Amino acid sequence: MNRIILFCILLAGCFFETSAQYADHVLPGATQTMRYLPLLKNKRVALMVNQTATIDKTHLVDTLLKLHVKIQKIFSPEHGFRGTAGHGEKVANSIDSATGIPIISLYGQHRKATADDLKDVDILLFDVQDVGARFFTYISSLQELMESAAENKKTLVILDRPNPNGDYVDGPVLDTAYHSFIGMQPIPVVHGMTVGEYASMLNGERWLSKGLHCNIKIIPCENYSHQTYYRLPIKPSPNLPNMAAVNLYPSLCLFEGTTLSLGRGTDKPFQLYGTPYFPKQNFTFTPRASASNPTPVLKDQLCYGFDLSNAPETIPHKNRKIELKWLINAYHLYTDKEKFFTPFFTKLAGNTQLQQQIIKGMSEADIRKSWEPGLAKFKVIRAKYLLY
Repeated sequence: MNRIILFCILLAGCFFETSAQYADHVLPGATQTMRYLPLLKNKRVALMVNQTATIDKTHLVDTLLKLHVKIQKIFSPEHGFRGTAGHGEKVANSIDSATGIPIISLYGQHRKATADDLKDVDILLFDVQDVGARFFTYISSLQELMESAAENKKTLVILDRPNPNGDYVDGPVLDTAYHSFIGMQPIPVVHGMTVGEYASMLNGERWLSKGLHCNIKIIPCENYSHQTYYRLPIKPSPNLPNMAAVNLYPSLCLFEGTTLSLGRGTDKPFQLYGTPYFPKQNFTFTPRASASNPTPVLKDQLCYGFDLSNAPETIPHKNRKIELKWLINAYHLYTDKEKFFTPFFTKLAGNTQLQQQIIKGMSEADIRKSWEPGLAKFKVIRAKYLLY
């Protein structure tokens, strides 16, 4: 399939394809079993994986079991091992019905693997598809797994995967005074790194707690560069159902810190925004409860808003950036401006400045200029750890 046809597919809606190879026949780290099987031989292994940990259409767990790897347990991040749990939903420990392997949830109050969790484990393996945004929690789970591994003197094997938003770096750099699980380090909203590169940076910059250093072994991707536009074969979370949502996510997730809906509870999450309090206009939607969105914002309320699912920004292109125009427009249209932002916005932005800039009516261009010093400093740090 050539590039022109692929571009047309993207333009038609950007839905996930069964093929993971877009542009340059990218091979994620997981596909290169001969590079990491020697590390696992005769070891008791624990995996942090979810539904994205696949080789072609086969889950990594099934592949490793067929190769006689002894899997002691599975650790799961936000959304659970199967990737079906909703945003922020608590996931209980369980037993995988297909294999009988124990699954331990590392999301919620029990976020870090304890010494007891690791007492029967010799080596850890991480294979989770990230989307390249600071507030997507998989990199936070990676950091805490690295810390657990370091504290308990375990090696962590990282099977690297491409970053679908890895071709650009943008957004405000987190002020560590606003550290949280959706922003643990002084990085911008879009960091432009794979999980393997990010893990190297956590080690190299001594950003793990107490200055810990984790023994990591990275299995890199093949045929990938940061200019490769990578189509995800499997949705990385319940509310990122297609590539349009993945591409819009870094910009639209900021709406999570407002009283508006960004499409949770519709068939276009992270592709819409709106509220009953906008001026009446042609586009409307009504968020409904579902298994992955049991209590969506503005549930059962008719919202007026905007459909971005076919916007130019849903297509990968040169000079991509975070788009503030939608957030600024929404604030302008919202009549009761004192109720527009919620306290969660500060955690998402990683500072108090962005909210104040929007309230003051600053232009997108001027807001972006305020990011430049922090971005320049981060890019110097980032360059030390790039693999691609």
